[in-house]
Amino acid sequence: MNWLDSMNWLDTWRERYCDWRYGTFDPNAKVGKRGEQIAARHLRCKGLKIIAESESDRGGEIDLIALDTRSRLVIFVEVKTLATRRPGHPADRVDENKQARIARAAMRYLKRKKLLGTPCRFDVVAVWWPTNEPLPTKIEHYESAFESPLEYQMF
Repeated sequence: MNWLDSMNWLDTWRERYCDWRYGTFDPNAKVGKRGEQIAARHLRCKGLKIIAESESDRGGEIDLIALDTRSRLVIFVEVKTLATRRPGHPADRVDENKQARIARAAMRYLKRKKLLGTPCRFDVVAVWWPTNEPLPTKIEHYESAFESPLEYQMF
């Protein structure tokens, strides 16, 4: 076994360990769902615990809800996946209206779970996953991407 073969073996082992530890994604899912799955994996790698996925009610939908166990912070995550090679940033699609819908859904979630005094933040994960690519080409996580547009509503 030469040096290059041992590196390939090590990369394979590392990838299998990460799949076991942080989760996998469904390669046959739609692009948006794959983006959410890879974003959840990315957040788990950062030490966050995913407590809900695709949480929705009549107020809106939240892609991921994570918990930072060290700081006891609830994190509401919006995932935007760009499936083309055209220029543009996926996070630009989180406009003021989308922010307001996410904030309303977050408030309803906190009320439902009796967590109204818990500090929270809103993050955006941008994923670039061109069509016909097996893996995303780029993932960016923006912590505290926006403040709640609802006055006197969020902590």
